[in-house]
Amino acid sequence: MKLSHRITHITGGGSDGWDVFYKARRMIADGVPVTELTIGEHDIGTSRAILDAMHDAAVGGHTGYAMVPGTDALRKTVAARIAARTGVPTTADNILITPGGQAALYAAHTAVCNPGDTAAYIDPYYATYPGTIRGASAVPKAIVTSPDTAFQPTADALKAQTKGAKSLLVNTPNNPTGVVYSAATLHAIADACIANDLWLISDEVYDTQVWEGAHISPRSLPGMADRTLVVGSMSKSHAMTGSRVGWICGPADAIEQIVNLATHTTYGVAGFIQDAADFALNQGDAVEEEVAAPFRRRQALTMQALAGQNVIRAVPAQGAMYVMLDIRATGMSGEGFANALLDAEQIAVMPGESFGQAAAGHIRVAMTIADDRYVDALSRLIAFAAMKAA
Repeated sequence: MKLSHRITHITGGGSDGWDVFYKARRMIADGVPVTELTIGEHDIGTSRAILDAMHDAAVGGHTGYAMVPGTDALRKTVAARIAARTGVPTTADNILITPGGQAALYAAHTAVCNPGDTAAYIDPYYATYPGTIRGASAVPKAIVTSPDTAFQPTADALKAQTKGAKSLLVNTPNNPTGVVYSAATLHAIADACIANDLWLISDEVYDTQVWEGAHISPRSLPGMADRTLVVGSMSKSHAMTGSRVGWICGPADAIEQIVNLATHTTYGVAGFIQDAADFALNQGDAVEEEVAAPFRRRQALTMQALAGQNVIRAVPAQGAMYVMLDIRATGMSGEGFANALLDAEQIAVMPGESFGQAAAGHIRVAMTIADDRYVDALSRLIAFAAMKAA
């Protein structure tokens, strides 16, 4: 029996970009002491206070079906958070709670794209983006950026390459590059959306991790509130990756229709998880800053480690829990370098090619292990690159 074209071609008929990661996990399973710098998983767990709130809610009986759009309490809390941070009036009617940011990305594309519509996104990109678009029966189209512009898309490319598209997906602070889009870039994105009548899907799951500059939600720009769906998540801001709780924020009429999709797919998020998320958000900015602090510190450690050598160059690491390193001076591809580094030093990083054409010759390093181990891994990585360049 044959499976659907949609499911068999989610990865585009090729690799899903995670080969080095899978290789590293096999080595770990075989007992090899691999230093993992691949995925965005905090080296701290979800805080005990949040887990206690989750436990209390579960023991208290909130284990049955929850409201599909999300609990009133959590929707109101998320709406208030967004309104306070962006200045855009936002109510619970603008919010759908989802099982993590990934489910929100899929729901957003399914909501705005008909089968066969073109859905644009920026290259480099988070590895699931093209597959998410294919899963929604749309056609992915990459807008390839350049290391010369720190991987920020240009106004000309945005306007030209989104003609005829139905949606544009952007991500700032950015995974994999660690770049925070400038105000000029975000205004160019808004201009392209308005000129070409696009829906904007704005992935803002790293909005609490900004080391340089400021995060601007494009929904807050003139003319954008009615054409923007914002994806948010508790995963990065509160180290709740496994809890799978996120949201879509958008026009109330669009959210009302996306709730119908959720009814027929996820059927909501566990109530005790939502109660824990509501508790977490109500602890205020200090908790989010505490979760973000190790990555701010390691960003500085990265810059210190790279100083005084000229083989590896860092893309401006302005936000998120990653730094993207340019290793082209070694003469190797990102994939070749990552595989060789794993074999020689048992250090696992993601090849830039896992995230698209633009990041070829780069690697992404997740700053997700203790400071001393991280600095040691960087030192060995730099020495390995210098050896290859020589």
